[in-house]
Amino acid sequence: MADILSIVLGGGKGTRLYPLTKERAKPAVPFGGKYRLVDIPISNCINAGYRQIYILTQFLSASLHLHIGQTYVFDSFTRNFVEILAADQNYERMNEYQGTADSVRKNLAHFRPQKPSYYVILSGDQLYRMDLQDLVKKHVASKASITIACTSVTRDAASGLGILKIDKNNRITSFMEKPGPTKDISDFKVPAELKVTQDKNEDYYLGSMGIYVFNAKTMEECLNNDLADFGKEIIPAAINTCKVNGYVFDGYWEDIGTIRNFYDTNLELTSLRPSFDFYDENKPIFTHMRNLPPSKMNFSNMNQSIASEGCIITNANIANSIVGIRTIIESGSSLNGVVCMGADFYESDIEKAQNTEARIPNVGIGRGAIIKGAIIDKNVRIGEGSRIGIDEIKREDGDYGFYHIVDGIIVIPKNTIVYPETII
Repeated sequence: MADILSIVLGGGKGTRLYPLTKERAKPAVPFGGKYRLVDIPISNCINAGYRQIYILTQFLSASLHLHIGQTYVFDSFTRNFVEILAADQNYERMNEYQGTADSVRKNLAHFRPQKPSYYVILSGDQLYRMDLQDLVKKHVASKASITIACTSVTRDAASGLGILKIDKNNRITSFMEKPGPTKDISDFKVPAELKVTQDKNEDYYLGSMGIYVFNAKTMEECLNNDLADFGKEIIPAAINTCKVNGYVFDGYWEDIGTIRNFYDTNLELTSLRPSFDFYDENKPIFTHMRNLPPSKMNFSNMNQSIASEGCIITNANIANSIVGIRTIIESGSSLNGVVCMGADFYESDIEKAQNTEARIPNVGIGRGAIIKGAIIDKNVRIGEGSRIGIDEIKREDGDYGFYHIVDGIIVIPKNTIVYPETII
């Protein structure tokens, strides 16, 4: 395994996940009540035995640094590591990353000393569980220079992805990056013999998952230019000059690139049989071990919901919701279709008394608050008697000061104070 280097692309400013990325890098966005998005690709690497991992990012990386430093600590008797490489300036360059390929190119000097034979490149904002060992083994066996993991997607999903065609030997013969909703891509339909479609009444296409395996020599050759992006430029050019294969993945995969994707994917975890299973002891998803106490439920009703560690929920009704770490929910509150990320700390009795004097709500959900269809970021203070999202009106997207509406979903940013009796 020592000759395989894993690279997780942390993405740019994460504008499509704003305001969740207002104070943190996209890979550091909390997910599923207790995890961070970056835990998914890192865990896939660790489960495969690939434990030399770099995370590339350039925006608001402090929170990500803290999470990585507290979570992924390997023993001192191996060369295993998880390290962040943030965009930096030196005497030769002053510019930031211009794209996915550019971010890798500018860090080759850090990668070469590891002497990898293969690079595994992963995206930092996807939910999936893949056997990366199988991916690499098939790449090596095929004698390909590059292998691209792909999965079947609908026409709507294909609009925003790179789509490809493969022959009977899995070699990619054609690649198109983000064709949009109107372009004719009928020539890219998945042939029936591949048997990867889910619905006979709908056309499917092979979409790139943004997961690549490169031979080290090929990586150097492909990046010996000023091309910025893998999907838009590097991959289409490589298809014409070397052997590029497709690896068809038929498991669950979801891109978490937008607020709508983020919200829906979180709440799907609360279903009776979620498409993605965190309860797999053989291939766990790792995250920071906080040593928090078990959550306590006092006279409350919870239906099809998830409560993370360290919560105290009193006389509340919670349905189809995620309750993040250290969430305090006071008496008479109701949550329905809410993604609550929790808190980074508990408040002491002295701090709560000071809050009362200053007429500031405590961290958590105050008494009698009713919330529906919302994302509540960390350390938010919801005052008692507040009403959020309980009407059925259509909401216009926009920045409304202390809250945002994105894709029709109310998003309350990190550390926000929502004063008592507020109506949104």
